[in-house]
Amino acid sequence: MGFARTCSVALVGVEGVVVEVQADLEPGVAAFTLVGLPDKSLTESRDRVRSAVVNSGGAWPQKKLTVGLSPASVPKAGSGFDLAVACAVLGAAERIDPRVLADVVMIGELGLDGRVRPVRGILPAVLAAADAGYEQVVVPECAAAEASLVPGMSVLGVRSLRQLVAVLADEPVPEEPADEQGRPDPLLGGLRLPGTGAPTGLHGRDAVQPDRGRHLADLADLADVVGQAAARTAVEVAAAGGHHLFLEGPPGAGKTMLAERLPTILPPLGRQESLEVTAVHSVAGLLPPGRPLIDEAPYCAPHHSATLQSLVGGGPGIARPGAVSLAHRGVLFLDETPEFGSRALDALRQPLEAGHVVIARSAGVVRFPARFLMVLAANPCPCGRSSRRDTSCECPPSAVRRYQARLSGPLLDRVDLRVEVEPVGRAELTQRGAGGESTATVADRVRAARERAAARFDGTPWRTNSEVPGRELRSRWHAEPGALDDAERSLERGMLTARGLDRVLRVAWTVADLVGHDRPDTTDVALALQLRTGVPRGVPMAIGARA
Repeated sequence: MGFARTCSVALVGVEGVVVEVQADLEPGVAAFTLVGLPDKSLTESRDRVRSAVVNSGGAWPQKKLTVGLSPASVPKAGSGFDLAVACAVLGAAERIDPRVLADVVMIGELGLDGRVRPVRGILPAVLAAADAGYEQVVVPECAAAEASLVPGMSVLGVRSLRQLVAVLADEPVPEEPADEQGRPDPLLGGLRLPGTGAPTGLHGRDAVQPDRGRHLADLADLADVVGQAAARTAVEVAAAGGHHLFLEGPPGAGKTMLAERLPTILPPLGRQESLEVTAVHSVAGLLPPGRPLIDEAPYCAPHHSATLQSLVGGGPGIARPGAVSLAHRGVLFLDETPEFGSRALDALRQPLEAGHVVIARSAGVVRFPARFLMVLAANPCPCGRSSRRDTSCECPPSAVRRYQARLSGPLLDRVDLRVEVEPVGRAELTQRGAGGESTATVADRVRAARERAAARFDGTPWRTNSEVPGRELRSRWHAEPGALDDAERSLERGMLTARGLDRVLRVAWTVADLVGHDRPDTTDVALALQLRTGVPRGVPMAIGARA
């Protein structure tokens, strides 16, 4: 009897479970049995592994073969177990010393010719292996850079099963012929499924950044936005404090331009944040080739026809991350928000508050991170022409009310900033000279404000003002005496809810961080109230003029 074991990883969402792959050979009629709750693609690994071993020059054992995936109670899916199954079988057949395999984690799909193909979710799988105490991992060669992001892990990237067997058996490693130059690498096919990401709108940022050699800020500058002082201030405050934003105005006023430029003024992601974002995109199969680590805030703009599952995650079989998770630590832009389904919009309430989304299935519960900055954009009426300047709107009042009622009160109550975007006039479009502040100037101010907030919240689980509970703001960090009087009166008059008062206080702290105040004063709170309610308070809207 021959026995060998090695390890692989089963992914449940962005969390992994280390699976022990055991192979047992017994005398009897030649057969291959795979047990341990495998799905269809994993069951088919029997044929892939057999062909890969034979085409790699190995001998397939003509005995009764049983491969077990332990723990057997955890569902396993995908083709990433192929490499571990093949090595366990070869170890049981004594082609490889079983003792060498015991403490090695192997992740990769096998082609029929023995080449090792990449799979989605390499980074979260290696993170799970590191958390379980493993120090050695074998991955496809083209995914080695992604696996190397995990500190303390010894990563071996292989291009074929022959190379891996030679390394494990301490034999000369054969050279694999390189693919022809100028042709797409077929091994990268496992990293991206056809159509993946199209319903989430992740390609919207690629459209803004067609030249990969240039930074996004060079192509989408805030200085391109004509006028819109109030909206520019709201975008800056949203970036500095992580506050959600609602832009309402007629078509062509610049709502989409402002939303597309919001990621350019966000600070670069920290190390832990980059790993979180990269893990989600790796599971979704959206990592750009040659870019194993995402260090910039993602931008996701789903179309208004997006379904509930594509927004919050789910789908048939194993749940996949939705747009709210793909926008984790970045911007989720919902253009033409009233055109989205009401169920899909109301489903955003829970991730807006919790920072994650939980999807329940019969096979288990999946949890995806979803701490994003949401930007909503809507027209004032169905035709879009209703404004103080334009009187050509012919929508009846009942149609306007129905249109605006598609955004529920509980959802809008979770939005900190609400700004009316006015149409741009001829004089603003044709004027010459200096326009608004550039992305670089605003980004520096946002970075400084975030540093002030991070210093204030040192030793706490929060990093931005939008994350701090209102009770903590009122009890631990106090505004100047009398600064909140106007906000409290608005609460008594019914213009603000209790949640709205807390959000005004959070925005006021962000304004104070932007202008360099130690704590919010009356002017900071007045600007926060104006951004929340839209009612003029007689304060200047430009942050740069006050900083």
